[in-house]
This record gives sequence, structure tokens and C-alpha cells, in this order.
Amino acid sequence: MTYAAIILTGGKGERLGGVDKAALSYRDATLLDHVLSVVDDAGEIVVVGPEKDVPNIVWAREDPPGGGPLAGLAAGLAHVTAEWVAVLAVDQPGITKDTITRLRATGRNAVLKDDRTQWLIGCWNAAELRQALPEDPQNQPLRKTLQALNPVEVSALPGEARDVDTPADLDTLHSG
Repeated sequence: MTYAAIILTGGKGERLGGVDKAALSYRDATLLDHVLSVVDDAGEIVVVGPEKDVPNIVWAREDPPGGGPLAGLAAGLAHVTAEWVAVLAVDQPGITKDTITRLRATGRNAVLKDDRTQWLIGCWNAAELRQALPEDPQNQPLRKTLQALNPVEVSALPGEARDVDTPADLDTLHSG
């Protein structure tokens, strides 16, 4: 069963001084390159955020830019025709192909969970996502919309759910 992937890259990176997280260096590439490699078997890949010179990607942008992750999800979903979609944030260096495989294997809406629910590491039924979206998703809480879909929680492996939000996270990323 093919699936689509939506990668959200449009965050402001405020706690990192406004840095473009997608362009951060990670293992001789960028965080965007890493997430793209995790979903390279997806039938459709949509990246939501400022467009970069990356081939074979559908680029989307929330309207207006900076409207939040739910608005980004809605913008990406407008380009998806697959039944299932993996939704990921670009700043998740711990995710792997196995992460996506485990989420998809549930056959249900699924989200990764470690000490907290990782709403930006999940696999969702696209039709149910569309139905759950508010009419105006700008600056609306992503968690509230996704919670309404009653996802199964998939336990994260050690380090799998780490993200890059702060300078300390960035230091850990570069030392790992």
C-alpha cells in the first residue's frame, strides 16, 4: 500500500534565533535531507515551507506563511491523493524508515509516543484528516485536531522522538 508524506518545515525556529531548521547540518547532509530519506518510498512527498532546490518534491506553503503547523498540514494535504499520509516535522533527526513502518503497520491513525505524544510524527488516514480540519486552520492547535482522530500510540524507541528546538538540542545533534 503506497502512502504519501507531508514534511512541515515552515516553523520560525524562534528558540534557535530564527534559523532555518530544514537547512541545519546533520550527518553530512541537512535535516530536510534526513527526513526525505526516511520517506523516500512514499508515492507522494509534499514539503510545506520555503521552497528549496530539491528535485522531485511537491512544494506547498500555508496561507498566510507562518500560520502554524495545522495550516501547514492543510496546505500539504491539498496535494495528497494517497489514502494514508505520514506527517512529520523536519526537525526530527531520530526518526527512521522503521519509525514510519511501525506507524503504518497499525493500519489505523497512529502517532509516536515517548514521554509525551509526538503529534508531528504520525501516520493518518487522509480522508479522516481532511474531515477533521477546521474551516480556517490558521493558528489553530494541531494537537486538538489530531486527538479527535483517536490515534493509536506507538512507543518510541530510545532517541527516536528527539527534536531540535533549542541551542542545547542543536549541540546534541552535532555531537551525536
